[in-house]
Amino acid sequence: MTIWWLVALAVTMVLVSILAFRLHPFLALLSTAIMVAMLTTPAQLSSFASARLAEGKFTESEAADFVGQSASERVADAFGATAASIGIVIALASVIGGLLMQSGAAARIVDTMLRWTGEKRAPEAMAAASFVLGIPVFFDTVFYLMLPLARSLRRKTGKNYVLFILAILAGGSITHSLIPPTPGPLQVAAFLEVEVGAMLIAGLGIGSVTSVIALAAARVINHFVDLPLRDEDGEEIRPETQRLASADEDSADIPPKPPLWLALFPIALPVVLIALGSTIKSIYGSEAVAESELLGWIIRLGDKNLALGLGCLVAFGLIRWVPNDQRRKVVSAAIASAGSIILITAAGGAMGKMLYHAGIAEVVGSIAQGFPGLWLLPLAFLVTTAIRTIQGSATIAMITSASILQSLATSGELPFHPVYLAMAIGAGSKPISWMTDSAFWIISEMTGMTEKEALRTISPMSAALGVSALLVTVIAAAIFPAV
Repeated sequence: MTIWWLVALAVTMVLVSILAFRLHPFLALLSTAIMVAMLTTPAQLSSFASARLAEGKFTESEAADFVGQSASERVADAFGATAASIGIVIALASVIGGLLMQSGAAARIVDTMLRWTGEKRAPEAMAAASFVLGIPVFFDTVFYLMLPLARSLRRKTGKNYVLFILAILAGGSITHSLIPPTPGPLQVAAFLEVEVGAMLIAGLGIGSVTSVIALAAARVINHFVDLPLRDEDGEEIRPETQRLASADEDSADIPPKPPLWLALFPIALPVVLIALGSTIKSIYGSEAVAESELLGWIIRLGDKNLALGLGCLVAFGLIRWVPNDQRRKVVSAAIASAGSIILITAAGGAMGKMLYHAGIAEVVGSIAQGFPGLWLLPLAFLVTTAIRTIQGSATIAMITSASILQSLATSGELPFHPVYLAMAIGAGSKPISWMTDSAFWIISEMTGMTEKEALRTISPMSAALGVSALLVTVIAAAIFPAV
C-alpha cells in the first residue's frame, strides 16, 4: 500500500469514527494507530530504520529490534513515549487551573483587569484576562468562567453582546493552539523537536499580537451582528428582567478572593522559569551551561515538569480560599479531567508515529521542496486547516498535521526556526469552527445563539484568529528567522 493511500485511509477512519459513529476520540485515534501499524509493510519499516541508522538516531541493534517489533508493540511504545512527554505537564496544569477556579483566583484576575480598564475598555480586559487564564486552564473552562461577566456587561450596557463573547475567544482560544502547557502545542513541539521554552516564548509573542488583531476583527463582526440576551430556554430577556438581574448581582454576597499577586503567581512562575531556561540555553550554549553551576540550576528549574510542579506547589497556597466541602474534590476532579486529555493526546501521538514509521515524513519532505522559504508556513497552515474543518478538534488537527509535516522541521533545511512551523500549525487549527466542533456548540448553547447566528459570529471569528496568527507568524519568520 502506497503511503498516500495509507494516510487517506487513516484520516478517513478518524473522521468516520468520530463524526459518523460518535466514537470517543481516544478509541478512534488508537484504533487508527493500530490499523496503520498493521498495514505498514516490512519494506517501509526497514527503510525507516535504515534512514534513522544513517542519521545516527538508531544503533544497528536498535534498528534490528525495531524492524522485529509487532504492530501492537510499536503502538504501545509510541503511546508510552507520548504520555511520558506530556502527561505530567498536562496533569499539573490541570491542578493549577482547578485551584485557580475554585479559590476565586481566576475571578480576582478578571475583576482586577476590568477595574483597571473600565467599562469602555471591557472587551480588551476580557481578552487579556482570557489570554492569561488560557495558559494553565483549558479553553472551555475559561469560557465558562468569563461568560457570566459578558452577560453582566450586556445587561449594563444594553449592547455589544457579540463583542464581549468574541473577546473571550480572541484571548483564550489562541492560547489553546499556540502556548504550552495545553496538549496541542505540547505535542506539536514534541513532533517537531522544538523546545517547550522556545514554543512558550514564540506562542506568547505571536499569540498576544494575534489577540489584538482578532479583537479588531471581533469589533467588525459585532458591527454586523446584533445578538440579544436570552435565557436558558432561548427566550429574550426583557429590559425589566435585565435591571432586576443586575440589581440581584449587586446585592449578592461576594465571597472573599485571594490577592492578585497570589492569583497570578502560579501562572507566572512556570512561564518565567521555562522561558528563562530556554533563553539561557540558546544564548550561552550547552558548554557554558555545563561549566556554570548557577546556569545549570536555572536550566534545571526551567524543565517543563519541574517548573509546572513548582507552579502547582505555589497554587496550593490558594487552598485556604477553596470552600471546605470542595477541598478534597478539587484536585481529584482536575486530575480526572487531565486523564482524558492525556489519553487522547497519547493516542494521537501514537497514530502520528505510525504514519512516521510508514514513511510519510520523507514523502512530504520531498513535496515541500517545491515550496520555497516562507511558503512552507502557508502549506502547514492549509494542511492543518483542512483536517480541523473536517473533523472539528483543534488538538487532533495539530497532532495529525505535525505528524505529517515533522520531516520539514527535523531536516535542518528550513530557512527559519522550526518553532515558526509549529506556530503555523497552531494557526491552522483555528479555522473553521462550525458544526463539527464541540466548542462551537458549547459557545452557541451557553450564549443562546441560534445555529445561524453562531455561523455568522463564531465561524468568522475562528477564521480571523487563524489568518491573523499565520500573518504574524510569517512576518516574524521573515524579520527574525532565528537560524
